[in-house]
Amino acid sequence: MKRLALSWSGGKDGCLALDVLVKQGIEVSCLVTTVPYEIGRTFGHGEKMEMIKLQGEALGIPVHFIECTFEEYTQRFVQDLMELKERHVLTGIAFGDLYFEPHREWGEKVASEAGLEAVYPLWMDEKSALNALKTFVDSGYKSTVIRVREDVLDDSWLGRRLDTFFLKDIQHHNVCPMGEAGEYHTYVYDGPLFKQKILLGQPVVVKLETTKKLEYRDYSLITK
Repeated sequence: MKRLALSWSGGKDGCLALDVLVKQGIEVSCLVTTVPYEIGRTFGHGEKMEMIKLQGEALGIPVHFIECTFEEYTQRFVQDLMELKERHVLTGIAFGDLYFEPHREWGEKVASEAGLEAVYPLWMDEKSALNALKTFVDSGYKSTVIRVREDVLDDSWLGRRLDTFFLKDIQHHNVCPMGEAGEYHTYVYDGPLFKQKILLGQPVVVKLETTKKLEYRDYSLITK
């Protein structure tokens, strides 16, 4: 039986990958998130570590943080994967990438170096991205936009739910509907695999380099 780690940044892609894997009968033993040593935020979305821990608790899946610098990112990723392979008896690691080939090449490289299979449950043609967004909108998972690239989407998109209105409106912009180039990032707070729901409150907007991010100052788990 396959036992996988899943690369996790807290957004819709990782969640959709998790959903596909579970439906295939594959066990996801842990979620893996990279964080810079000095910042305490995720590399992927600039999310606070506490918010990722909360998702792991809500899903009932342990989260492992790979703490590293940008320079030693790959080396530490491989080292930690090898440790996780022994701890969880892993056969592979899954990634939520959709079609960006350099990301897949990197993922296959680190998996191979750790002696694991690289799994891409969402892999598709670029033209299928809109259908992928529709799949997520129809999936029952609840997600909100927490970060936007200012050169393509303004901050009115922050805090928007990924629903049928979002699906319609995103098609009027020159972006990947799934935000594969980092046009927007999301945070998933509820859905079919969530054993508890994450309640979010007191949002504030902060500026991070070329992006704006929505931060929640109040967050907690509630019984479903």
